[in-house]
Amino acid sequence: MLTGKRILIIGGTSGFGLAVARQALAQQAQVYLIGRHQTRLADALTSLASASVSGTVFDAQTAPALAAYLEQLGPVDHVVSFLGGAMGGGFLDSDFALIKQTVADKFLANLQVAQLVTPYLQPKGSLTFTSGAGGTPATAAGAIIGNQAINTMVQGLAVEMAPTVRVNAVAPTWTPTGLWRTLTTEQRQAQTEATAASLPLKRVARPEEVAAAYLYLMQSDFTTGQVLTVAGGADLI
Repeated sequence: MLTGKRILIIGGTSGFGLAVARQALAQQAQVYLIGRHQTRLADALTSLASASVSGTVFDAQTAPALAAYLEQLGPVDHVVSFLGGAMGGGFLDSDFALIKQTVADKFLANLQVAQLVTPYLQPKGSLTFTSGAGGTPATAAGAIIGNQAINTMVQGLAVEMAPTVRVNAVAPTWTPTGLWRTLTTEQRQAQTEATAASLPLKRVARPEEVAAAYLYLMQSDFTTGQVLTVAGGADLI
């Protein structure tokens, strides 16, 4: 159980992050959210409706801002990061700057998180990142590289931070969450249907199903250096 544990969720104002917050609060944890948009954070706090959750707005990819926040927050038991995005396009038909930025937003931003939060993680704590499943290098170049880098980083950090702290990642496939808020309703529906058709389970995930994987990794004291794929069998076809 997570009773009394202090959990920091970076990017927890919608989608998977909000679902993780809700499930952690149900286990009597103390939850701290970092978001980039005041309105979304306010909506998240209203939705969660708990005295055990608080939130702060700033760009967690800005090292001085994150460092100052952590110094004020103090020790934490578990940190979950949802930093990073997605992209469409291959290596040749995508802008070089876009690929570079996608990799940086996914890998380098999370490496920075790891370096900054490590001094604040309590013994028997955990650090959980967000990787990804599905897609191909020819259709999601920067995102694929970013996810592969996350997976490698998890393995390295798990050894470096053992035996005090565990490090893992969750790898979901495409799921209709706030990450895709820029899509039109029609585009979102089309992507949902296409993803469902490509999976053995013939449906997309619900955010709470993916969130359960993060909760498991926080509590599984003998799991480290792993990437838990929650993708409806995306890697089987």
